Amino acid sequence: MKTFTTLLTSALFTAVAGNALADDRSDWPNSLTIGTGSQGATYYIYGSGWGNIASEATGANFGAEVTGGPVQNVTLVQMGEHEFGMVTMGPAYQAWVGESALAPGVEHTDIRAVFPMYQTALQVIALESSGIESIADLDGKTVGIGPAGGTGDLYYPQLFDALGLDVETRNAGAADQAGQVQDGLLDAFAFASGMPVSAFSQLEAQADVNIFSFSPDEIAVFAEQFPELSASVIPASIYSSLEEDTSAVSLWNVAITHKDMPDSLVYEVTKAVMENNDRMMQVHGAAIETLPENAKHNAFIPWHPGAVRWFEENGVEIDDDLKG
Repeated sequence: MKTFTTLLTSALFTAVAGNALADDRSDWPNSLTIGTGSQGATYYIYGSGWGNIASEATGANFGAEVTGGPVQNVTLVQMGEHEFGMVTMGPAYQAWVGESALAPGVEHTDIRAVFPMYQTALQVIALESSGIESIADLDGKTVGIGPAGGTGDLYYPQLFDALGLDVETRNAGAADQAGQVQDGLLDAFAFASGMPVSAFSQLEAQADVNIFSFSPDEIAVFAEQFPELSASVIPASIYSSLEEDTSAVSLWNVAITHKDMPDSLVYEVTKAVMENNDRMMQVHGAAIETLPENAKHNAFIPWHPGAVRWFEENGVEIDDDLKG
């Protein structure tokens, strides 16, 4: 039988070892950059928010940087130019297998998952006066699809082609393109983002709008070609102009880092975000899905060892094949 002294010594050793891991910052970068998206988009708001929470929790200096979105973010992390980034699973997988439009031929296998974020829904907004109220109505129209290299830029042209629609697409940031819709410079703005899109909410506060996405019949047309897309809904409660839930398609998002990022740092970042969902919800409503159990939606990006430690300490099982 173990003596009280032995048990006490063991407990103290465990506590000291744990604190040593948390306090070992000798290999932490002095400042850390999070690749997000365009201003007015969910990525920038969400990324700035979790960066602030991580800064407070760790004492490190996290800064959100405006980028072109997931396609660019995954390459910035792979190349070590950004310490953290936010990606949707579709662009991340294309980069993983070396088919990124930004860095073709480069397999982005140095990225590691940190925590699950939320679903990105493909959403479209148009002025009610335009008469555009469905994807089919975009045929022959000029439509903004967000910044070059973003999720919308990757998917909308392919989905329009799959449906046989002739759509002229243009690239710019979310806030800019929402403004162009209001000014009549674009017929519609099709974006891929967490819900609600800040730029959509601002536009519908200033004008009568229609907000919609892909119908079940349209989704059935391209479902086999794009298995990473899943049917979902835009809840009526998200936007004041919606009277009922609206059919949509979505992709899951995950925060990533480089495989060489210190384990202790990634552990503390994962802990800060996963244990502060109430604060994340104050940052953006999409964080309602930023929950530990949603780690299951990551099917191919290995989890960073620091993240694995936090998840396993908190009862979330990580598949051995996804331990990076």
